[in-house]
Amino acid sequence: MNVRLSPVLLLRVSLGILTQGAVSCSSVPQPSGSQIEGAAILQHPCGKVSVKQMGLVHDGRMEEAVKLGTPELQAEWRSMPAADRDMMEGMRKAMSQSTADFSADIKAHGRLVISGKTATLTIRKTRKDASGSSTETMTQDFSLDGSNCAIAR
Repeated sequence: MNVRLSPVLLLRVSLGILTQGAVSCSSVPQPSGSQIEGAAILQHPCGKVSVKQMGLVHDGRMEEAVKLGTPELQAEWRSMPAADRDMMEGMRKAMSQSTADFSADIKAHGRLVISGKTATLTIRKTRKDASGSSTETMTQDFSLDGSNCAIAR
């Protein structure tokens, strides 16, 4: 049986795999049922892992970015055909931002919502021009375990 994956599905899989990671930071409190906005997100473990992963992808350091993932996702990534990994790496790199640009977007447009053992980072940017306005939204979901934050699908 020959299975074909659509480019959209491959992109979703690549985003899920390459945005997996974990960072620990015991000095930052993790209040439950709260929101953190702007620059304070960058001090939270979820903000730190998000920025770290984006920087690695932007720099073309995919192997390091993948190592931030869970063991299951690393195994899934390694099991993909090399051509599929290469294609997804290229798409992720093309869509990525530098650490400085991503941090600036988080500061200006970011909101981290923490609810128990999960968190969601949303970056929503609205642009207005002569033809109207558009909104760009990026979200990342996280799993919290004590002082550890791992990017979830």
